[in-house]
Amino acid sequence: MVERGSLRWPILLGVVMFIVLVALLAGWVVLSVYGLLADSRRAVVYVVLLSAGAALLTLAIVGTAIYLTLTVKAINLSQRQSNFIDSVTHELKSPIASLKLYLQTLHRRPQMTPQERQTFVRDMLEDVERLDQLINHLLDAARLQRQPSGAASEPIRLDRLVQQWAEQLRTQYGVAPDALHLALVPAEVQAVRGDLELVVRNLLDNAFKYASEEQPQVEVTLAPAGPQRIVLLVSDNGRGIPPGLRQSVFGRFVRLGSELIRDRPGTGLGLYLVRTVVNRLGGSIRIRDRSGGPGTTFEVELAGTVLHEGPAPTPASPWPAPERRSGQAEPSAEPQPAQRTSQTGE
Repeated sequence: MVERGSLRWPILLGVVMFIVLVALLAGWVVLSVYGLLADSRRAVVYVVLLSAGAALLTLAIVGTAIYLTLTVKAINLSQRQSNFIDSVTHELKSPIASLKLYLQTLHRRPQMTPQERQTFVRDMLEDVERLDQLINHLLDAARLQRQPSGAASEPIRLDRLVQQWAEQLRTQYGVAPDALHLALVPAEVQAVRGDLELVVRNLLDNAFKYASEEQPQVEVTLAPAGPQRIVLLVSDNGRGIPPGLRQSVFGRFVRLGSELIRDRPGTGLGLYLVRTVVNRLGGSIRIRDRSGGPGTTFEVELAGTVLHEGPAPTPASPWPAPERRSGQAEPSAEPQPAQRTSQTGE
């Protein structure tokens, strides 16, 4: 693995080369001007030397800057790839080791009660789901590296898609129903269903994963953002993302912090996939602070149409209702909560 300290040498070498090239350029200009003033009979020669030397040294400075930039980017990519390998290794090893332990226990203890067997099977299914999500992330990343597959787009009810994945992930993470608040207007987006599901799933998964462990709170708002535009806001009450890192987290293999002290599962591909798909849909995504407390809000703006009908049902929440934009419908009553399970997956 390439260490962070290895960036010092290319940066130091680049700075030294800049200083040397600038000194040479300044010296060349001074000498050429001095020769021109001292011997006016050879003015043409000194003007040619001044112009040619200044041009060549300027090109050398620009080339050095480009080379240094590419070198630093290559080293950073190597570091992120190393972190990605560490992350994927951990994500593969943990559920496999857990599955092996459960299966060995089931094999050696055939007299287990039905309740114990049911618990083991449920936990093994959660580990399998975690592996399935990891594989899907890798497949999605490989697919998005290629040109669009040409899959036909279709009108999709974004509010229903958000509600479906929000309830599914809330159950998966074992979050209480009153910790999730949905304020959704009926809206339709023209997109490939798999791509839009990828955006919604990853944003919601990220919110549940990084919400406060003591009292998690996740808020999702879908509202009009102008003529034929809608905005999706996904907020959590976690630690938040520093402003200086809000652009870098959309890079491939990027995860904040060290893999050696990681406290959340992940591969560093989720937000990269989200940004790639949003850009392909002609939308935009940005990160801002959550209003009313610590946390993060992801704001996705897409081309879409608000439908003039009753809003999708949303669960009740102890949170104060967010300020609604013009045209946003009032949220309705709470749906029946799904069965709660233990939190072991991504």
